[in-house]
Amino acid sequence: MQFSKLKYKNILSTGNQWTTIELNRYKTVLVVGDNGSGKSTMLDALSFVLFNKPFRPDVTKPQLVNSIINKNLVVEVEFLVGKKEYKIVRGIKPAIFEVYENNNLLNQDANIRDYQDHLEKNILKVNYRSFMQVVILGSANYIPFMRLPAALRREVVEDILGLKIFGLMNSILYTKKQQNEALISENASEKKLLTQKVELIKQHNEHLTANNNKLIEDKKERINEAKTNISTAEYELESLHTFIADEENSIKDADKKSELQKELTQIKYKLELKLANLVKSIDFFHENENCPTCAQEINTEFKCDIIIQKTSNMEEVSGAILGVDGKLEKVNERLNEIKKSRKTITDLTLSIHQQQNTTHQLKKYITELESEIKLVESHNKEIDKNELVRLSEQLSDISIQYNKLVVRKNMLDLAGVMLKDSGIKSKIIKQYLPIINKLINKYLSTLDFFVNFTINERFEESILSRFRDEFTYGSFSEGEKFRINLAILFTWRAVAKLRNSISTNILFLDEVFDSSLDIAGIEEFLKIINQTDVENIFLISHKVDQLYDKFENVLKFSKVRNFSRCSSL
Repeated sequence: MQFSKLKYKNILSTGNQWTTIELNRYKTVLVVGDNGSGKSTMLDALSFVLFNKPFRPDVTKPQLVNSIINKNLVVEVEFLVGKKEYKIVRGIKPAIFEVYENNNLLNQDANIRDYQDHLEKNILKVNYRSFMQVVILGSANYIPFMRLPAALRREVVEDILGLKIFGLMNSILYTKKQQNEALISENASEKKLLTQKVELIKQHNEHLTANNNKLIEDKKERINEAKTNISTAEYELESLHTFIADEENSIKDADKKSELQKELTQIKYKLELKLANLVKSIDFFHENENCPTCAQEINTEFKCDIIIQKTSNMEEVSGAILGVDGKLEKVNERLNEIKKSRKTITDLTLSIHQQQNTTHQLKKYITELESEIKLVESHNKEIDKNELVRLSEQLSDISIQYNKLVVRKNMLDLAGVMLKDSGIKSKIIKQYLPIINKLINKYLSTLDFFVNFTINERFEESILSRFRDEFTYGSFSEGEKFRINLAILFTWRAVAKLRNSISTNILFLDEVFDSSLDIAGIEEFLKIINQTDVENIFLISHKVDQLYDKFENVLKFSKVRNFSRCSSL
């Protein structure tokens, strides 16, 4: 992993202004500033964006959000894995978690826990504890390898040596063993069941033939009854079709009557409209003495003639309306008869469908009965021999399968032994222990600390002086413990690079000089830095005067109006 850039805002004392750290620009970077100025915030930001937790154990995740802004915490980190470019964005208030691969957002269908699991297993390929053992060394918040219990020590070493695959294999093996045990149990149950079937068939064969014959006769009687019902249903179908034909024949004039109804209705409407106009015209001459248009007096004789003529026309139209009403009444009576006939046809059609369905079901029932009769008859002929032969063959097959399952069980048990901590992993660790111990002692001697440091297969340390006096890690001074921690840190980085499991360009050292190393120790440490292949080292320290001129770049953190600011000196 080649980390290139870390950006963050609104985290701890950092305000709404982006703080950007170039992670791959300089080989050595000194990070300075007063207490509380935000030097270690970069470590919390890196830990949070990668593993969703702060670096410092005394800081909770909710406490990461700047207490003044109280929102919009965002951290971004960019790095390369091989030829793939990755950017991770994580935030609080609002919650953000995005992973980009070559500028493409990865699928986020899974929940946050699965997404984090994918990040650690498939992209980073390292968990939080192992990453911290290889990338960050601190004076207060970092938990050195030597202070971890044996189980966690083993987890770190397995992760660095790339042995997590054996844990996955063991998990898969456990599933396969469960499946195999289930198959063995199922096989035994099936074998027992088949044995019981054979015994039952032998006892049953004496009575089977007589019972089968009785069964055949019963089925034949049911077939005859069904055939009789089919004949009855077919006769009723013929009658229903005849009734429908008669009814359809009786309503052939339906369309004509409907058209006639429409025509008569239109004629009646026109006559009623004409009648209304005549009434309106007569009312006009009754009510007006003068013409409303020209204001001239209407001649009385002319008015009487018009009224008499209009009245005569009204009588003619009224008579025509009565004639149309009479015809409409007859047509409507006929249409009502047609409607009743159509309902009768619908009911008869429904009855036909019901009879057809009944006939279909009866024929299907007869077919099933005939198949059952054939089956019973074949049993009568061959069941004594064929059924027992079939069951015997099944018993033989099951026995062969059982033997295979037992062989597979033994193989899985053997694989389980190999995948235990005392198996393959132990042998691989045993092969690497001499290399690990050699590297630790090499870095210790470079730091001018001449002891024989050995870790055994149970990850217990043995420390001997030149004079073969035996010591424990706890018996050393803080400066000597730091030398051991530093030697182990560089050893893990060297082994990780050798195994290509956790190889990265960055190393953070958080205030490691301020209480743990004297001047000579600092000089020896700087000598290691210059000799190491670590590409980018960040040292957080208060000892500015002693270290200022020994680093390529200096980052200074300061407080401006209660917010951290970072500047390059």
